[in-house]
Amino acid sequence: MPPLKGYDASLPYSYAAGVYPGLSLMAAAPERATRLLVSSRAEGEGVEKLRAACRAHRVREEVAEKALARLSGKQNCFAAVVFEKWQAVLDAAAPHVVLVNPMDEGNLGTVLRTMLGFGLKDIAIIRPAADVFEPRVVRASMGALFSLRVAQFDSFDVYRALHPAHSLYPFMLDGAVLLGEAVRAVCTPYALVFGNEGSGLPPAFAALGQAVRIPQSGAVDSLNLAVAAALGAYAFVQATGGITP
Repeated sequence: MPPLKGYDASLPYSYAAGVYPGLSLMAAAPERATRLLVSSRAEGEGVEKLRAACRAHRVREEVAEKALARLSGKQNCFAAVVFEKWQAVLDAAAPHVVLVNPMDEGNLGTVLRTMLGFGLKDIAIIRPAADVFEPRVVRASMGALFSLRVAQFDSFDVYRALHPAHSLYPFMLDGAVLLGEAVRAVCTPYALVFGNEGSGLPPAFAALGQAVRIPQSGAVDSLNLAVAAALGAYAFVQATGGITP
């Protein structure tokens, strides 16, 4: 097989680095896995489960010490699964979470994992943004990426043209309605819209839907993106039927 390269956005493949992200990939989308990279020091129940899952799906296993260190930047990464990238199609009837220009890889991965935990599986990412397939995003999501429908768009207008029926709820520091009030009259299907970690959403978003504000003290400028997304998602999901265990 051809030699693997260090991750680059232009490559058609990426890496699920770590045992748990690898297991998540093999559980949710084994057809996307192409190679299993393991360290000669790899051992334990999790590693054996990952090896067994890859064998069951005829995914080739390779001892690749240097490749693991290179792609993870660490000496304690003992396994990674190489997978093919994909572009998902959002469910037009389901609620969406729209992330406008998220740039922090850790934040993005955390948001993905949190949304899966609340049962929101359709995520729109508006570029420019962190690369959802970057190994650090995949690892921060703990493999949640593989159970989500994540679509990337070159602009919010492109997303909106494809999904005009969703009621928009942009989360803004000066949102007209507090979160508790917004969820008392949710129009479905809905899209929760969150902005960049530093700048938030441009003022023009307030005119696109029902702008929402999460109440907070004046001791901080704003909430972390992942925290704001978690609070907003939980409130909307609870208001529209709750979380299915």
